[in-house]
Amino acid sequence: MSRIKDAFQDKKAFIGFVTGGDPDLETSEAILLKMAEAGCDVIEIGIPFSDPVAEGPVIQAANLRALASGVTVDGIFGLAAAVRAQSTVPLVLLTYLNPVFHYGYPAFFAKCQEAGIDGIIIPDLPYEEKGELQPFAAAHGIDLITLIAPTSGARITRLAEEAAGFIYIVSSMGVTGTRTQLSDSLNDTLAAVKAVTDIPVAVGFGIHTPEQAAGIAMTADGVIVGSAIVRLAAQYGHAAPEYIYNYIKQMKAAIS
Repeated sequence: MSRIKDAFQDKKAFIGFVTGGDPDLETSEAILLKMAEAGCDVIEIGIPFSDPVAEGPVIQAANLRALASGVTVDGIFGLAAAVRAQSTVPLVLLTYLNPVFHYGYPAFFAKCQEAGIDGIIIPDLPYEEKGELQPFAAAHGIDLITLIAPTSGARITRLAEEAAGFIYIVSSMGVTGTRTQLSDSLNDTLAAVKAVTDIPVAVGFGIHTPEQAAGIAMTADGVIVGSAIVRLAAQYGHAAPEYIYNYIKQMKAAIS
């Protein structure tokens, strides 16, 4: 069993996202280790990118801060390796196709395996195009995480049947960011996915309060939180690890 699948065994999983290298790689390492200590079952690390089209203003700004501080793809691999040396928490990269393509698929996924990465999410990779890099991911034991959106409709069955690791359900239309209300069709989407696969299903985009997390966990296998954590990193900078630890403890308790 992979580390990702194991993270969902007999519990609801809390998945936390942070932009790697924000405000710097040293602080990011401390943040990631505190996230694991606080109870994150899976951690997503964002590779800073100049055009993160799925992200709202909070994560866009984090990408720009990390890039301005000189963070590179290799820097993120080094960060992941440092965390892996100290923790068994599953690590998932969130990136866009351009950095992976530019790095070269064989080299990129070989580095993922070397750094202890378990999975990857590429929001701008169309399902129809995933075949060009999936063999390289599979060869190095990296789960290519499937995203399913409120607009997936008739494609849900095909997307879910070929999923690996876990399925990322996008809760609402638009970009990442905290929301007061999630999509009315969310429960229908969850039901459609669960009807065709046993792969764990986690919901993200907009979740930021314990009440929202608890509600999502009633039907989903996991809850994904990103912007709220990234906002704490922006607000507290080098002091952020402890604030993020306390926030995740609260969110984890809500779904347990």
